[in-house]
Amino acid sequence: MDVKRIQNIITTLFLLLGAAIGGYYFGSKGYDVNIKKEVIPIEIKNKEAEIPKDVDFARFWEVWDMLNQKHVRKPLNPSDLLDGAIHGMVDAIGDPYTTYLNTEENKESLDSLNGLYEGIGAQLGYDEDKRLIIQSPLANSPAIEAGLMAGDNILAINGEDTTGYTINTAVSKIRGQAGTSVTLNIYRDSFDLPKDVVVTRQTIKVDSVTWEDKGEGVALIKLTRFGETTNKEWDKAISEIIDQMPNLKGIVLDVRNNPGGYLQSSVHISSEFIDTGVTVVKEESSDGTSKDYKVERKGKFVAKPVPLVVIINEGSASAAEIVTAALKEEANAQVVGMRSYGKGSVQKAEEFNDGASLHVTIAKWLTPDGNWIDKYNSDFEDSKYNEKDNEGKEIKGGIKPDLIVDFTDEDIKNLKDVQLDKAVEIVKSL
Repeated sequence: MDVKRIQNIITTLFLLLGAAIGGYYFGSKGYDVNIKKEVIPIEIKNKEAEIPKDVDFARFWEVWDMLNQKHVRKPLNPSDLLDGAIHGMVDAIGDPYTTYLNTEENKESLDSLNGLYEGIGAQLGYDEDKRLIIQSPLANSPAIEAGLMAGDNILAINGEDTTGYTINTAVSKIRGQAGTSVTLNIYRDSFDLPKDVVVTRQTIKVDSVTWEDKGEGVALIKLTRFGETTNKEWDKAISEIIDQMPNLKGIVLDVRNNPGGYLQSSVHISSEFIDTGVTVVKEESSDGTSKDYKVERKGKFVAKPVPLVVIINEGSASAAEIVTAALKEEANAQVVGMRSYGKGSVQKAEEFNDGASLHVTIAKWLTPDGNWIDKYNSDFEDSKYNEKDNEGKEIKGGIKPDLIVDFTDEDIKNLKDVQLDKAVEIVKSL
């Protein structure tokens, strides 16, 4: 491929991205990701006329030529340079939610949203001494098959000491292509010495909705994301609860560490408890237009409401916050836990033919009562959930629980879920 052709390709992609960023002014299809992902064909006309006249692209091509002619690792991969240039352009906006995902990154993002992982099937955590541990191996997972147990210390991953590892670092090293293996150096109290455990990775499918009977008529529903199959999983769980718990007296909805997902799922789930026609979430675009997303179906707990408590924490974001706010403001739900993340912006996702995607922030979303909970952009007065601490410092962003419940070191050591315990206690008292 000659340099001129590469330059033409890059110029075209710049224009494609420019057109997508221009879409900021034209509404939205969803939050975080599209309501439904689709490849949108884009036709570019009059390319020369669309190039900004006050921007000199000569420097870009000078750097491109210098790198390709002089760098010690030449010949360089033009696709890598192009990918880096696009990432850099998007990052230059300074908006953490406007992002470009290349083909591989976008696949990983969609797989994660739909609960597909390639790994060993275990949640990681820390013990009371801040050492990396297996917090919870999933049922029928490679971790279980290899004999790993909750509480196992992970001393090394593929021979690398895990001291000082963050959870994200450990996860990135443990995950990998299905069929490959990872070696974990494990220690547990019953071992005389640490042991190497070889685990063969598999494709793991994790449900986004699970539930259990907590006794005395209380159902716990755990919602981990708002993915492609979440609505069906939710409907199935609700039907099972109604069929299997005729003595149902209350529900605890756990959306801790739920990062969000598809817009239609947040509306669908909120609709289980909110009457038809009521607004779940409001959207305000930068051009001044607005849209209300309202309940369009008859929920199972509208005619006969049951006490409802929602558990949130610092990892509850976006669609999880939409549901929490809607249930609090329109269904009298009590909220327990810690202040939520505070993501109140709307992204439009465009997918390119090669599987890459561009997510552009195009609007903000508000709770039914008009609160803007975004911690990066909103003003202090934009949300009734904002407050001042004892020193007068403004704390803004996210949803403040009705009852703040945090974990102590003793709770963590004893694996005690005090937030869940308090939520169940409250439901029983209502």
